[in-house]
Amino acid sequence: MKTPARLITATLLTAAVATGAAHAQAVRTEKNMSLELATRLAAASVAACQANGHAVTATVVDRAGNVRVVHRADNAGPHTLGASLQKAFTSASARNTTLAMMDASQKNPAAANLVHIPGYLLLGGGVPVRAGNEVIGAIGVGGAPGGHLDEQCAVAALEQAKDLLQ
Repeated sequence: MKTPARLITATLLTAAVATGAAHAQAVRTEKNMSLELATRLAAASVAACQANGHAVTATVVDRAGNVRVVHRADNAGPHTLGASLQKAFTSASARNTTLAMMDASQKNPAAANLVHIPGYLLLGGGVPVRAGNEVIGAIGVGGAPGGHLDEQCAVAALEQAKDLLQ
């Protein structure tokens, strides 16, 4: 009779572990973009571009692609608002830089259709914001004379805020 008791005990333990694991996965804790961090990143992106003579707009989104902050420099073109938003959204969604995605779409026929995803813009200037290994949002910069220059401004902003991204 010891065998059935052990079998019942083992079955109950297995069920308890499985139920506990299911409950543990039901609720997740995620890091996300604070207003303070988003404001700092947007301001630093615009300032970095202004230092190089470029009037840009910087949009910072949270991990879900929702806008947290927009900073538009004096004399930035009206198109820079939409471009910066789409770059930020694309980068947050794909968890990659838009410059890398643009390059991949040009070199890989299987990635060429990325341009057809609503809201995506495959031009340089979108950079994910990471806290450790977790993407918590993205910066999109638009308005410099080249996406690689927009990206440089976003990267400069991230460098200035690296102490907040531990």
